[in-house]
Amino acid sequence: MNRKIGMMLLLLGAAAVASSQCESWEGHAKQSEAEEAHSVYRQALKTEDYEIAEEYWEKAYAIAPAADGLRDYHMIDGAKIYMNKFTNATDAAQKEEYKAKVIGFYEEAIACYESGGIKIKGDETVDQKISYLKGRLGYDMYYYMQTPYSVNYEYLMDAIKKGGNDVEYIVMDPLAKITVYQYQNKLLDKATALANFELLESIAEANTESEYAEYYQQAWGAAQAHYAPVETEIFDCEYFKESYKDEYDSNPDDMENVKTLIVLLKRRGCPDSDPFLSKLEGKWASYAAATNKARQAEFESSNPAFMAKKEYDKGNFEGAIAKYNEAIASETDPDKKASMLFSKASIQFRKLKQYNDARSTAREAGKAKSGYGRPYMLIGDMYATGARNCGDSWNQRLAVIAAIEKYSYAKSIDPSVADEADEKIGKYRSSLPEKQEGFMRGVKSGDKATVGCWIGESVTVKFN
Repeated sequence: MNRKIGMMLLLLGAAAVASSQCESWEGHAKQSEAEEAHSVYRQALKTEDYEIAEEYWEKAYAIAPAADGLRDYHMIDGAKIYMNKFTNATDAAQKEEYKAKVIGFYEEAIACYESGGIKIKGDETVDQKISYLKGRLGYDMYYYMQTPYSVNYEYLMDAIKKGGNDVEYIVMDPLAKITVYQYQNKLLDKATALANFELLESIAEANTESEYAEYYQQAWGAAQAHYAPVETEIFDCEYFKESYKDEYDSNPDDMENVKTLIVLLKRRGCPDSDPFLSKLEGKWASYAAATNKARQAEFESSNPAFMAKKEYDKGNFEGAIAKYNEAIASETDPDKKASMLFSKASIQFRKLKQYNDARSTAREAGKAKSGYGRPYMLIGDMYATGARNCGDSWNQRLAVIAAIEKYSYAKSIDPSVADEADEKIGKYRSSLPEKQEGFMRGVKSGDKATVGCWIGESVTVKFN
């Protein structure tokens, strides 16, 4: 059976049952029989013994559809029994028949309340009772009976119209889902989708202090989540701006909130020219600039090594040395300290030509970290570079020996510099002293000699 025919049967069935009389057992010739059947089926229904429940329910319902005239049990319990049948049925036509029965029993109960055939007990009104029944039916239609959305939607909306903010929270989730689906499929317009959102929001807000506040808030959260895929289509800047202004005015100095509001305003499609958005962005920009400046100052004071590199990149070599001195003084990690000392020595040598200071710093670096050959490679470079300014030819060549000895020592303690050291040793080997000059000075290979000039080291003489 196709869906259209099924719905026709469903609605015809609903109309037929709704026209039945709201007869009670009060004063009925079979009142005792009805009451007894009522008691038996109600107990069976509690234990989900649907076979017994249906047998006795049929007796009670046939005699008194409205029970004692003060309750809708026989109608709504009938809906429960046929809902069970619907759930377990496999034949499509049979399922449609059972579905029509379920809706019919609900409609019969609603009709009896409207006509006064069933009296309302306590402070509850007829509209509230009808709202409850339509809401429950709408819920079952959505989650169990897969009723067409157009029909389901009307029941849920009727429940809200009758109950207002007192409508049961269970209608909120399915109504939001159906509204969004219908909107996405162009079966509801934007204005209606927005109106339904506002309707659900007002229901949630009205029940923040109610006995079921937690459930209303959960349902409202779910409803908002359902609207998320279409929120940029439905909601615009002006819709949200007033509430955002109120939120801002309540605490204008909360800068994290200002940032959040900027994001929300842009998400809602507010143009950059919007005065309120411009105001917030200007305030955030000023705050961010001041905060970043303070953070940068704090970072610089806490990271002198970083600042040393920054000064070096600017060409301020004296400033870089000063920052390295700050960093070295507070550093406790041997590896980091040795690395910073090496960087300082390199600047002193290569940029400032402070050879003695550079050598002293390099030696500190070598002592700070065991097996660190790089500082001694640097001293070797100092000696090789300064050799030409180290007196006569003999002393210049002795300076080369001093450089080679530093390269050799560096690779002996640190294999990572071995290749570089060998390359430099090979490069400078041709600059070693000549044997003839050594003979004339009375110096033999293996003798000790002191390098003149600032180097002042004792070396073992080797000849070219």
